[in-house]
Amino acid sequence: MGDYINEFCMHTATCGQLGLEDVDGEVVLCGWAWHNRDHGGLIFVDLRDRDGYTQIVVDPDCVSAEDFAAAEHLGREYVLRVTGKVRARAEEAVNPNMATGAIEVLASKLEVLNTSVTPPFSIEDGIETDEITRMKWRYLDIRRPEMLANLKLRHRAAHALRNALDKRGFFEVETPILANSTPEGARDYIVPSRPNPGKFYALPQSPQQFKQMLMCAGIERYYQIARCFRDEDLRADRQPEFTQLDIEMSFVEGDDVIDMMEDVMAEVLPQVGVAQEFPLQRMQWAEAMDKYGCDRPDVRFGMPLHNITDLVKNTGFKVFASVAQQDGVVKAINAKGAGDWSRGEVEKLASVAEENGAKGMAWVAFTTDGQEKSPIKKFFTDEEWAALKAEMEVEPGDLLLFAADKSEVANAVLSALRLHMAEALDVPREGHALLWVVNFPMFKYDEEEKKYSAEHHPFTQVLREDLDKIEDAPLECGSYSYDLVMDGYELGGGTIRIHNADEQRRVLRRLGLTDAEIDEKFGHLIHALELGAPPHGGIALGLDRFIMLLAEKPSIRDVIAFPKTSSASDPMTGAPSEVTARQLKEVDLRLL
Repeated sequence: MGDYINEFCMHTATCGQLGLEDVDGEVVLCGWAWHNRDHGGLIFVDLRDRDGYTQIVVDPDCVSAEDFAAAEHLGREYVLRVTGKVRARAEEAVNPNMATGAIEVLASKLEVLNTSVTPPFSIEDGIETDEITRMKWRYLDIRRPEMLANLKLRHRAAHALRNALDKRGFFEVETPILANSTPEGARDYIVPSRPNPGKFYALPQSPQQFKQMLMCAGIERYYQIARCFRDEDLRADRQPEFTQLDIEMSFVEGDDVIDMMEDVMAEVLPQVGVAQEFPLQRMQWAEAMDKYGCDRPDVRFGMPLHNITDLVKNTGFKVFASVAQQDGVVKAINAKGAGDWSRGEVEKLASVAEENGAKGMAWVAFTTDGQEKSPIKKFFTDEEWAALKAEMEVEPGDLLLFAADKSEVANAVLSALRLHMAEALDVPREGHALLWVVNFPMFKYDEEEKKYSAEHHPFTQVLREDLDKIEDAPLECGSYSYDLVMDGYELGGGTIRIHNADEQRRVLRRLGLTDAEIDEKFGHLIHALELGAPPHGGIALGLDRFIMLLAEKPSIRDVIAFPKTSSASDPMTGAPSEVTARQLKEVDLRLL
């Protein structure tokens, strides 16, 4: 890029490009005045562009009086064009902390291309400005080197992914943004259609159906860096509009998709500075839930969940015993290093447990001086207590935290506590860890809706040996599914798809849809499956989340050029905004 970026523009070099090999060369630089210093007759300006910064020296003997006067009155973020000669800095003036620290440019001409009012915050790294202010002035925030670096990283990763998929025979195909509304797990964003009064488009939560129909069309290998939309409650790793790398392949089984994706990642990760050994670990979904309490485990540290149900089913502690005897589970984690926490500190952890569905939280502390502190110890026999300590591999300084409930609640509680304690104890989590979690259940039961829903999505193929269970034992059905997990986040998820129309109808009926609803919402897909659909499967990776993890940022808002706040608003443009009565009338809508 360096050979081309200086063509067809006003500069001959970028501000991060010059070195000792350029000494005595004439250059033209363009950028923003970052720092200005007047050193008794000489003015020093740090000129910054997207590539870095270069020190400019303005000497009254080398520029016109007009240019020197302009240099004397430069403000922060003035836009400049500087012509001058590259020279080596004196040995004592070399700055080893900047890429261009061995040289400077002696200006022969300085042009102010535009002035700037005082910025609302410093264009620096590590600023303490609140996020809303940064988002309101996002174009200034992006000028900061760390934000520019995030967007450069995003570009490099997307470019590497495109190249890797192109080499493996994938076609990039765009799919519609205005589509029909289909149930995919979150609320749709809907758009009224003016030519079709009373009817609406839905913005796609994913290109799922379109990419399946591309397989029916014979494309065989498709990908797209696709914009997707979900109207759901936001958090640090969610946005209402997001980007995913969407992939689909024909004539494949699950291992083919996984192996291809590992091959791509093995090529891409070194290009973004990540060392990763392949092949990746493949962990069964059931093992992930049992050992880590979630299907996206962070395996960079230990603290696994221990199932102690059988150990406590006859204990005198009735909370544990009753759960164990009524088909629930009792599980525990060992937070090593927290055994000396005060009782007040330990009991504050109950709020974390309760936020994740627990009715309370039991604990046992083993202090470094050999004491055993717990309100529940008196209910255990000596044999039960010894067995508990052996199972949990107790040492002085350990803190045991328990959850007793239905398995999904106990897992959620201890998964949250495991992450909380890792943070509180500053447990090392260095580098990146990727793995596959495979073979998810096909269905789950929604207690609020009182009906079954799909664990991944309704187009996932049921395990062949479980096809006869769809109607009568849906919770026993497995699926051909796989998630790529990175550092405790779901980086991507995929499945082998149903390619038989009758099987697709069976699954949709099990989810509570009538035949009429199936024809209305999915008739186009059913027809495509009836017309010679090949076996196919794919995966979708969250690009925003991938870049967030690579950049080691706490929020995907740091790696998206123009993100929304946690309330799905844009402080810069004011979106969402009110519309006029005329606009509403044109689409036959009115506000209540």
